[in-house]
Amino acid sequence: MTQQAVPSPTKDSTPPSWSIDDTANGLSLTIRGDWKALQDDVVQFPATALTSSHPGSGKTLSINPDGLGSWDSCFIMFLWTVKQAACQASLTFDDHALPSSAQRLLALLPEKVEQPAPHQQDRESFFARVGGKTLDILHETATSSALLLEVMRGAVGTLRGKNSMRLKDLLVDVWNAGPSALLIVSIVNFLIGAILAFVGLLELRKFAAEIYVTNLVGIASAREISAIMTAIIMAGRTGGAYAARISTMQGNEEIDALQVTGISVAGYILLPSILSLILMMPLLYLYGTLVSIFGGFVVSMTMMNISPTGYWLSTFNGVELSQFAFGFIKALFFAGFIALAACRIGLKAGRSAADVGIAATRAVVIGIVGVIALDAVFAVLANAAGI
Repeated sequence: MTQQAVPSPTKDSTPPSWSIDDTANGLSLTIRGDWKALQDDVVQFPATALTSSHPGSGKTLSINPDGLGSWDSCFIMFLWTVKQAACQASLTFDDHALPSSAQRLLALLPEKVEQPAPHQQDRESFFARVGGKTLDILHETATSSALLLEVMRGAVGTLRGKNSMRLKDLLVDVWNAGPSALLIVSIVNFLIGAILAFVGLLELRKFAAEIYVTNLVGIASAREISAIMTAIIMAGRTGGAYAARISTMQGNEEIDALQVTGISVAGYILLPSILSLILMMPLLYLYGTLVSIFGGFVVSMTMMNISPTGYWLSTFNGVELSQFAFGFIKALFFAGFIALAACRIGLKAGRSAADVGIAATRAVVIGIVGVIALDAVFAVLANAAGI
């Protein structure tokens, strides 16, 4: 017989104990005392108690609860340990003598603890990774195209008076995307124009061609610099704000509420944001171009001998209107891309507070990189068209 050491008894309770006896039918585990989780000592059942102490004693381990008092989950955990040891010793665990409630609880537990499956690293081939990324890009392109189509339908519905867009929302977004951005657009474009003029004068002075600094600043600002810098400013300022706002609404389940009530998210939320940026970006581009040229004018007046009137006449004679039209068209496409990308990122963001910051960061990064990529495309097209 194997006897377990009895722990010190507590007040008004019988200490738990167990013993194993050899019988004609196999092994019998006798249990006595009260089994409570709040006892001072925890009763253990060694994993080798059945394999080392009773080799070849039989194929059945029966439970004898005649001396069992009160019990709780502590007793079930002890029985589960016994059941695992019996499984390890290739013994049949017989619990028919246990209380029915203990049998039901014990049946919920497996015979042995399942080991977690080893982590297998996913090592896809190079072509599989490239194919997966390509499919993801195509899927995102299709989703964004469908979103753009839905926004365009909302715009047509607005013109017919059948859309849910509110004029108040449009005016608020127009103010935030336009007049509120004048200060930063002015500072950045003024400094860019001043830098262009300063660097141009230093180089053109070597060839006695200082007067052509007017063409340099004017064409560079109208064709490239002002459109790109204004778009980058709006991507960081307005695009990030759009993504953060929409992702916050996603986390607060406001987007879900609009969908449940049958209100078009594209018409109610996205259309005012996209339309306001498309309306304001070309105007900000024109304003930024004039400010940039003015920055070049300020620097030129301090570094070269030319009258203010001569400078402005040389600028407008050297810069054709087609350069302004080209930059105006680019600004329209930049605005549409920034607004659509920011709204799409906000809609697919998670619902936690951290996801709001992640969405805003992604909107800024994708907006800036996308603007530069679009500008490269426009440069190729302009070269092919001879502009």
